[in-house]
Amino acid sequence: MPEPLILVTNDDGFYAAGIYALQQALADIGETVVVAPEAEKSAVGHAITISNPIRISELERENGFSGYAVAGTPADCVKLGIKVIVDRTPDLVVSGINRGSNVGMSVLYSGTVSAATEAVILGVPAIAISLDAWVRPDYSYAAKVARQFVRRALEKGIARGVALNINVPKTPNGEAAGFRLTRQGTSNYEERFDQRIDPRQNVYYWMDGELVSNESDPSVDDVALREGYVSVTPLHYNLTSEESFAELNSWEDFQDDAP
Repeated sequence: MPEPLILVTNDDGFYAAGIYALQQALADIGETVVVAPEAEKSAVGHAITISNPIRISELERENGFSGYAVAGTPADCVKLGIKVIVDRTPDLVVSGINRGSNVGMSVLYSGTVSAATEAVILGVPAIAISLDAWVRPDYSYAAKVARQFVRRALEKGIARGVALNINVPKTPNGEAAGFRLTRQGTSNYEERFDQRIDPRQNVYYWMDGELVSNESDPSVDDVALREGYVSVTPLHYNLTSEESFAELNSWEDFQDDAP
């Protein structure tokens, strides 16, 4: 029986520290194939490239880390990885380790999460993993968490159509208080636009912001993260609101009101 095939990707780019830590942590679990954007593609969501050619370069780093750098998005990387680069369907796609958390509404913008959901769309189980740290991130504990969940996913499986979104807290001792199964919350970034003027007197903007949450339920992703727990959220790419579907279906003569 062949060893498990794990496709490793991210949105921070081929040379990011997080993907290096991830691949090193998974290397002895199975065959790892790295397919990642050649440059950072954070917050591109589920974008795919359809108007330009997508170029691929084979690259190497240290300690056996090698793979493919793609001039495209995280979703492009997963499509090419599964359909072109590997010679058999991967047993698992793992995206990360992202620099910064992906909780609440940021899940919709995240290239890290979108890489995982693209894998699920293509019928391959997937995990996205992020570390809640921006300044001097230490990926060692998050890599251990990734290793643990990858082993369990390969052993137990993940429900079809579901990607696991895992967020690891930054804690003083480097380890979490535990694990929580969570749901996606409503936290979002309160955005600011810093207006500036370039040397040619053209106006431009830098977007900045901070995460704002009014949630207090410990079963919500960002609350669990704030309380020092690893947040594990099962995500599905079907965005249909079943509650609203039923409500709209109850409108009288709904089918006959088209203009």
